[in-house]
Amino acid sequence: MTIILQPEHDQLIAEALRSGAYQSSEEVIKQALELLRERDAWLAENRAKVEEGYAAAQRGELTDSDQVRAQMEEKKRAWVAEKRQA
Repeated sequence: MTIILQPEHDQLIAEALRSGAYQSSEEVIKQALELLRERDAWLAENRAKVEEGYAAAQRGELTDSDQVRAQMEEKKRAWVAEKRQA
């Protein structure tokens, strides 16, 4: 398969290679596609939650910012602990 990239995309790949994090253009593209797949999967799983939250906000059913921060910190701690075990 031949892919023609826009100059700005070609430059992003070159920068990624110069960083030393990747050994080839193919590796950069592979990682980008994997991240895209993960993002799309996350959106598919969470779209209903986002829409539900937006509807609740429109009705004035908002959560206090301190409560949100505490919930996010707890989720972050759980995520970090899970990653450390993996």
